Amino acid sequence: METTEQRYNQRLARYVTAMRNGKPDMVPIRPFVAEFTASYAGYTCQEVTHDYRKAFEAARRCACEFDWDAVVANMVYVWTGLVQALGLRYYAVPGVDIGPDVGFQYIEPGEDNAFMKPDEYDQLIDDPTAFLYSVWLPRVSREVSAVGEQAAYRGRVALTKSAMAMLQYFTDFGPQVERLRTECGTVSAIAGIMKAPFDILADKLRGYIGLTMDMIERTEKVLAACEALMPHLYHVAATTADPSCTVPVGFWMHRGCVPFVSKGQFESHYWPTVKPIIEELWRGGHQTLMYAEGDWNAHLASFAELPDASVVYHVDRGDIFEAHETMGEKFCLSGGIPNVLLSHGTAEQVRARVKDVIDGVARDGGYILDASAIMQNDTKTENLRALTEFAREYGVYSASSAAVESGCPAGSARGLSSETKTEPGACVPWSLKRAELGEISGDEELVERIWREVDALGNTFIWQMLVSF
Repeated sequence: METTEQRYNQRLARYVTAMRNGKPDMVPIRPFVAEFTASYAGYTCQEVTHDYRKAFEAARRCACEFDWDAVVANMVYVWTGLVQALGLRYYAVPGVDIGPDVGFQYIEPGEDNAFMKPDEYDQLIDDPTAFLYSVWLPRVSREVSAVGEQAAYRGRVALTKSAMAMLQYFTDFGPQVERLRTECGTVSAIAGIMKAPFDILADKLRGYIGLTMDMIERTEKVLAACEALMPHLYHVAATTADPSCTVPVGFWMHRGCVPFVSKGQFESHYWPTVKPIIEELWRGGHQTLMYAEGDWNAHLASFAELPDASVVYHVDRGDIFEAHETMGEKFCLSGGIPNVLLSHGTAEQVRARVKDVIDGVARDGGYILDASAIMQNDTKTENLRALTEFAREYGVYSASSAAVESGCPAGSARGLSSETKTEPGACVPWSLKRAELGEISGDEELVERIWREVDALGNTFIWQMLVSF
């Protein structure tokens, strides 16, 4: 009888082989199930969004009861308990601001209320980390006071408890991943997070409308800001990536594609400040999962410039068959099963679509079965079962290539250089702190090492608030 550990190892080999564009024993199944896990486990959206322990439990239940190779440890990633602790303005919380059976919503401010003003580019470019703490955080938080205002009691409490809550939340992912392995035999699908500099400007700083105006009125400033953000966003991705280089860094792609921007703007601003991050991650042995939300087919030729096997390319509203024709020899693809079909179609229609995708994309390997986009609580259980069962029957290869071994190359990643005042990973540079200390009577290297380690925690907090929450 197969043990859970044997099942895990088999699934891991299947998943890794496909991601490296090889042919495993069968097509891997890696559904990105978010609020679906709530409805399946009998929870509301409020419960899994506001209590991440229930979200973890729901993810484990789905992993144990469906024959899937890999899942995300918690695809309902934004923990609204932490959101409320800091008083973030840009979320509608289920059961508080919206109904308990609706997934959390992002509220983008109007152009006049953008969290970064058009005349503040130079301040961001000079020191992105300081800008986030001094300017951005007080604007996005209902609790934190702006520089020059009296620091209120609740603001100090909000900063302390949100930092502690983040540490608690991220620490609890380790046991969750281990339980997926030991209880379900299921692989944790991704590790780490990456965002494009351009998307950060559009999502969290200038807003989409503000950024589109800036692309006309201050094009060079936008590019300089993207370049200033690059090394910091690379640092976030690299320091949160899988240390064993087995599973990829999740890269959530939002507003850098046609028609949100023109093809020329993609080529001048978006791609030149994303491509180097992906290439540098690959030098360190880390694949990137390019989760292309929307239709990015206009940019497939640009993506094909990346090194072979450096990414797993996920197709949402784009044409997966065109993506396979353009990039199938270079990269593993995933997705291509429309969410509307899984929510409103029949099991027969789901099986037919899975067959079409396997026939057209997966014949030589290098494909991972998933819905086009993250699955919410309108996904039908019977349709997801049909997808799973049909893929296990139909998606078997007559012969497979050798399982691909993963592992990080020794010391190949160099990082991305920064011309900003504060280096990536720091808040208060050691050089500044050293000048304040004066003479050190003991071991200066020890003092420096501990300062850097603790200071880095402050950097982690603000950049994770920006990128993840």
